[in-house]
Amino acid sequence: MSSRLGPWEPATFEERLDRMESLAAIRQLPARYALAIDSRDIAALADLFDPDVTMGDGQTGRAAIQRWFDANLRAPRTSVHLVANHIIDFDDADHARGIVYCRDQLERPESGRWEIGDLQYWDRYVRVDGEWCFARRTFHRWYLVDALTRPSHGAGVNDGSDPLRARQLPEAFESWSRYWAPEPAAPVSSAG
Repeated sequence: MSSRLGPWEPATFEERLDRMESLAAIRQLPARYALAIDSRDIAALADLFDPDVTMGDGQTGRAAIQRWFDANLRAPRTSVHLVANHIIDFDDADHARGIVYCRDQLERPESGRWEIGDLQYWDRYVRVDGEWCFARRTFHRWYLVDALTRPSHGAGVNDGSDPLRARQLPEAFESWSRYWAPEPAAPVSSAG
């Protein structure tokens, strides 16, 4: 049985201590990511990723991710990212995965809108030369709407207003469809 920290179980005291230090280091990644995005420190943002990161278009390396962020962070003038719940599971001493909740706000000067949304990042982490990095970040969103609009399911998701393509939440969770799938009627037992 695996722990609530994933399938990897440290065997020694030193491994347990290392896992605790790794938890602290990994928890810093999403907060530093938010700060780097909101301050538009693209070099610091790229440094949070594995030096050999592979982009969705097949490009690799921190220079490629830096170019991608530079191009895509010019659409919103201002952004505010508030990082919340962070779940981390360790696959081994140098690999982990996680889910990070985030509330974001984006200023869109061209439309006069100030958008607000809720999203998740589904992350893969890797330790490279003793430092934890993002190996991959996958973006999922509940909604993104003008701050004066009441959110509704899927509002603003993949409508072209956001350069990030997102999978729709909560449908992106495998457990979601299983939970709502029709179940065969359970046999009714009679006491007697």
